[in-house]
Amino acid sequence: MPSFDGRVVQYPSFQNLRDYLSWRQVDCHINNLYNTAFWALVQKGGMLPTKAEETLQGSSAADKNEILFCRFGVNYNDELEQFKKGSVMYRDYANETTGLLNTAPQKSPQDEPSRTQKEKGKKRPRKAEIMLQFTDLIRDEFWNARPWLFLHR
Repeated sequence: MPSFDGRVVQYPSFQNLRDYLSWRQVDCHINNLYNTAFWALVQKGGMLPTKAEETLQGSSAADKNEILFCRFGVNYNDELEQFKKGSVMYRDYANETTGLLNTAPQKSPQDEPSRTQKEKGKKRPRKAEIMLQFTDLIRDEFWNARPWLFLHR
């Protein structure tokens, strides 16, 4: 499984944190595309690592995709999401009454709890589950479905 170093950093705002995580996800994609092309050249193409590195030096993402597809029949878009996006771990909370995880945004204003209900909800212990997904952090969908991740911004 691909991985990178972990860090503990306190960012001054939610937007700074989101920008950082987006950058890390883009970096994961760039590195994976390079490594996929590099190892295809070495393992399938029989190149020495130094020659493969020279071949890829200064190449664009389109060049790497072209190498993968034309030389090795590999469509990079078909690679598993975990390799292109990396692993995203977060805490997801279960609804106390249903036991279901709260992963979808509320659907309508009638679903919005009253102020009293919100206060009671803050006091009620919530069950949490650590989730592991290979999902897009750059678009809004992930964040909109999990508002508790940025409540203290």
